[in-house]
Amino acid sequence: MGIHVIKMPDLGEGIAEVEVVAWHVNPGDDVKEDQVLADVMTDKATVEIPSPVHGKVTSLGGVVGQSLAVGAELIRLEVEGAGNVSAEKARQEPVKSAAAEAPAEEVAEPQLEAAAASAAPARAPAPAPQKPAPKAPARQAPMPAPAMRAEGDKPLAPPAVRQRAWDMGIELQFVAGSGPAGRITHADLDAYIAGRRQGAVTGRGDNRYAQLHGEHATPIIGLRRKIAEKMQEAKRHIPHFTYVEEIDVTELELLRAQLNARYGAERGKLTLLPLLMRAVVLAIRAFPQMNARFDDEANILTQYDPVHLGIATQTDTGLMVPVVRHAEARDPWSSAAELLRLAEAARNAKATREELTGSTITITSLGPLGGIVTTPVINRPEVAIVGVNRIVDRPVVLNGAMVARKMMNLSSSFDHRVIDGMVAAQFVQTIRGYLESPATLFVE
Repeated sequence: MGIHVIKMPDLGEGIAEVEVVAWHVNPGDDVKEDQVLADVMTDKATVEIPSPVHGKVTSLGGVVGQSLAVGAELIRLEVEGAGNVSAEKARQEPVKSAAAEAPAEEVAEPQLEAAAASAAPARAPAPAPQKPAPKAPARQAPMPAPAMRAEGDKPLAPPAVRQRAWDMGIELQFVAGSGPAGRITHADLDAYIAGRRQGAVTGRGDNRYAQLHGEHATPIIGLRRKIAEKMQEAKRHIPHFTYVEEIDVTELELLRAQLNARYGAERGKLTLLPLLMRAVVLAIRAFPQMNARFDDEANILTQYDPVHLGIATQTDTGLMVPVVRHAEARDPWSSAAELLRLAEAARNAKATREELTGSTITITSLGPLGGIVTTPVINRPEVAIVGVNRIVDRPVVLNGAMVARKMMNLSSSFDHRVIDGMVAAQFVQTIRGYLESPATLFVE
């Protein structure tokens, strides 16, 4: 028998470290060649690490939420034959998990215990004295539900008890009485209050006003940690300028309905987003500085001819930004099909690194929950982001008459270091012109 050590592979593009976001095996498990051992994250892309050999897991190189350097030990397997590390060397140099080197505050205590348990040194240390397990607090017997009165039956209680119940907002109808003929006493009122504080739901009463205790700590790891880091970097480095404009999309929605009725069966249904994407592409022709990235360390602004549109997409694990490449070369149906493909890949955690990087400008939308105004955060190092708010029917004065129109706000943010406010406003107004006269989206 030998030991085969699997190290963190070099995933390219200058990646120095990755974060472990999931283990698919545990110490003692038998694994087969090409079986997925772990998921690791680089930027926003999740990569599966397969096993190159058959073997049995002896130890893991870290715990979920920890960062491992490229080349660091990821997992150790016991294999038939010599392996790539001799058994003698393995005993002399037991695996150093990242958990042992990480500061205590960076890893949740249960995870550290799991990592320690997974390490299998050749010589078992003397068992440490175990602390006695804390005694669980004695569980109080639940209070018996009061005998509920029939509708219309008036609860019996002396005036002092009634006044006290009134002051405390308690309906005596729900308080069980232990006195003669079911009369409610102060002791009954105290028992009812105690039961409600313990979360006991008594009869038709409720615990809406019961005190709650406890707290729940959740480690910020994986995609959520990457999102936090990206947002923090963007707000720290970029002075945001947000511009909001109201847009009449009545004609756009009418055209979209007509296109879907005529071409939906063969080309697929159009949402608002592909049409907005086309409007952004056309507006960039007049304002190419919006389709750019700013390297604030080198002080270089790079404008791009191709429009690689990032589309902020909400997934179960957090916000991801898949990229529709060469949006300038796509008609609305091609954009819609690519949007659907990328959104499904992102939500199923199947999007590749190439599909999640390289955007030059971003569109973000909360759909029906879009509110009236938002202040979107720029996807650094880009210089602009276009935000979509929900469409609502509003009264509008049109040709001297009050009419109902479908109105939508665009809330867009710009890097004020390189984009002046006037230019930002002109860019949004250009988008507005295309959306309010939607035929121009198809006229070159």
